[in-house]
Amino acid sequence: MQPAILPHELRFLGPDPRLADLAFAIYEPARVLPLLCPHGHVDAALFADPNYRFGSPAELFIIPDHYVVRMLYSRGIAMEDLGVPRRDGGHVESDHRAIWRRFAANFHLFRGTPTGIWIADELRDIFGIDATLNITSADEIYNAVEQRLDQPELRPRALYERFNIEVLCTTDAAADSLKHHAQIRSSSWRGNIRPTWRPDAVLAIDSPDWRKNLDALCEAAGVAIGSYREFIWALENRRTFFKHMGATATDHAALTPFTTPLSELDADAIFQRAIRNEASPADAHAFTGHMLIEMARMSVDDGLVMQLHTGSLRNHNSQVYERFGPNAGADIPVATDYTHNLQPLLKRFGNDPRLSLILFTLDETAYSRELAPLAGHYPALRLGPPWWFFDSLNGMQRFLDAVVETAGIYNLAGFNDDTRAFCSIPARHDVWRRACANWLASLVARRIVSLADAHEMMHALAYGLAHEAYRL
Repeated sequence: MQPAILPHELRFLGPDPRLADLAFAIYEPARVLPLLCPHGHVDAALFADPNYRFGSPAELFIIPDHYVVRMLYSRGIAMEDLGVPRRDGGHVESDHRAIWRRFAANFHLFRGTPTGIWIADELRDIFGIDATLNITSADEIYNAVEQRLDQPELRPRALYERFNIEVLCTTDAAADSLKHHAQIRSSSWRGNIRPTWRPDAVLAIDSPDWRKNLDALCEAAGVAIGSYREFIWALENRRTFFKHMGATATDHAALTPFTTPLSELDADAIFQRAIRNEASPADAHAFTGHMLIEMARMSVDDGLVMQLHTGSLRNHNSQVYERFGPNAGADIPVATDYTHNLQPLLKRFGNDPRLSLILFTLDETAYSRELAPLAGHYPALRLGPPWWFFDSLNGMQRFLDAVVETAGIYNLAGFNDDTRAFCSIPARHDVWRRACANWLASLVARRIVSLADAHEMMHALAYGLAHEAYRL
């Protein structure tokens, strides 16, 4: 006789009890599959030192997490009171227990949000804490988390194995030495931590730090860069190094998916103006659009999967940016046009099966109108999962409803957690797997697919699609 399913096990499924039971039957075999983490922002330094210890509970859950900080800031809580470092080195709260109490007193703000789900799951599944976080329980939970963090099984390497992670990819600047990756590779630990090459800092010629980033690229590639041709050589050199260090993918972020081809002469002219600090906004726009095509060309040549994230207007709140810098919760989605903007790139490489280009967007209106039709046609394209603001139960449901009828599931890239918060990775994957099971159960109930089909689709969505798309 099968044991009864506990109510807790049916979380996120339903609300029809019969549909929830069917969804759980689809979900259960997938819950034990290894986690593939092909795109994220966890620091490789966590795994380079076998004795690495996470900081305080406030450092683990609050201070570096822009999901947490932005919500609290929206309710009038100063970032200084949350311990977020200021660019000018000015005073911020240094009492981490006080920061935690402030967070606990306002944890109700996260009811119904992905952040609330992730944190509740982390506390329960990693730290063994079922109590609701609030001002009354704040100190007790803080003490329990702090005590657990001292234990060897809470070291990152131990958690990697406990989480059943098969591969975890970091995101690294084009000029990064990858010293932490080298330390991991030279150790006896068998964790599979891979770098991902992200050249945004050296492609954004309008950035105030561009020359500094270009100098770092020169040093890393071992070449003086005075021309566009030398710039391209240096980028290809770094891609080769990253691939040697285990990279299977690159990552690129842009406001829009605008692409445009430039002649080498025109590209060099823009590059020379950038070196002289004379590049215009139009120059920067054209150069970024051209370099995205160049990145696709390089991916065809070297086999690295190309990821493109668009639709985020970074640092919308100028006061927050000036005070706290980037990644402080002030990035806001904008509308995008993939059909026209991506056409120059697709004209050259969209029909080439050697290219794997995974598209992400913060413009949900593009899902069914543009992205699903594009991915449902071009062999080079795959669709990344709901990203950032839409990495949620409802966002996943909307995504699957919007794209699968046109693109099918086999033109999707599965799931990636895209997080800096290492301890939230299992919770994020579990939400995706439960959301997919819930969606598949509705297809079975309506006799659109069979139960056997649903199980195959569930395995693909949880594991197989990411394995294929990222060439792991």
